[in-house]
Amino acid sequence: MTSPGSPSQTRSLIIERLVGDSGEADHVIGAGRGMAERAVPLLQKSLIGELGAPVTVDLRAVAVSRVPEARSDAGDTFAMTIVASPTSSDAMTLVLDAPGIAVMVCALFGGDPDVPVSPIERELSQIETDVATTVFQLVAQALNGSGKRSLELRLPVQRAMSGMEAKRRVLRDGASVRMVFGISTPTDSGTVTVMIPQRVVLVTRGGAAGPHEDDHAAGSDWRARFSEEVMRSAVMLEATMPLARLTLGDLAGLEVGQIIEFEETAHSQARLSARDKTLFVCDFGKLGQNYTVRVRHPYDAGQDFIDGLMPG
Repeated sequence: MTSPGSPSQTRSLIIERLVGDSGEADHVIGAGRGMAERAVPLLQKSLIGELGAPVTVDLRAVAVSRVPEARSDAGDTFAMTIVASPTSSDAMTLVLDAPGIAVMVCALFGGDPDVPVSPIERELSQIETDVATTVFQLVAQALNGSGKRSLELRLPVQRAMSGMEAKRRVLRDGASVRMVFGISTPTDSGTVTVMIPQRVVLVTRGGAAGPHEDDHAAGSDWRARFSEEVMRSAVMLEATMPLARLTLGDLAGLEVGQIIEFEETAHSQARLSARDKTLFVCDFGKLGQNYTVRVRHPYDAGQDFIDGLMPG
């Protein structure tokens, strides 16, 4: 792995190494198991089509782990590759152990499925590495998904590495979900271990959409909650009626007990307001012993301003 190109990248790697970008274990395992279970039939069909021989694929384990532990159970001989995506340069790490490589090579070249294959205890040949690359490609395709929930892996995968190159490859530490798939014939079986960082799982499987759509959905959810609470808020309504127009001199001459007449159209110009904001223009009236206002139309501040400039 190349060195970070800036201090900010260095800090990000250090923080991720210390704490990782992780989610609740049950949620991450559930998301990983859902991905893996959907991939099993697709992977088995792809392998049979590619190899031309019957193999069985099963899901053996899904657990939370750390990315560098991808090689922990692979033994001394294994193949490995790393797949990138737009959100991560190491969105998926795949490791195929020696028994798995032997099973694949035997099936590809027409070996007897009822005869045990010889274990591989040496450096992988070019053909064996190519077979491992093919398996990695099929696994990545099966797990990649499609649509909004796609991992958007950059396929095809890079050629598998093995030997000292695979053992010395530095894997960025971080919380991950570990999926172990078994690949079997009647006599032998091997495993493919898949590591997906939890930061990738949380982005693509934490919700039904991608990051921007998740933000939009979250915003809509909060707006809905706030709107509901606002709709429940109690407000005081005030209905007012305009009086006749007076000059400042007339206003200054008002005395206690003086009667002021309403304008002829005042009853149809009542204003309904809440918290000092005019909402509607209403008709003033009376129903039985109670005074009423009947909503006529929404208040138009612009029109009211114009009407004030040109009084009738």
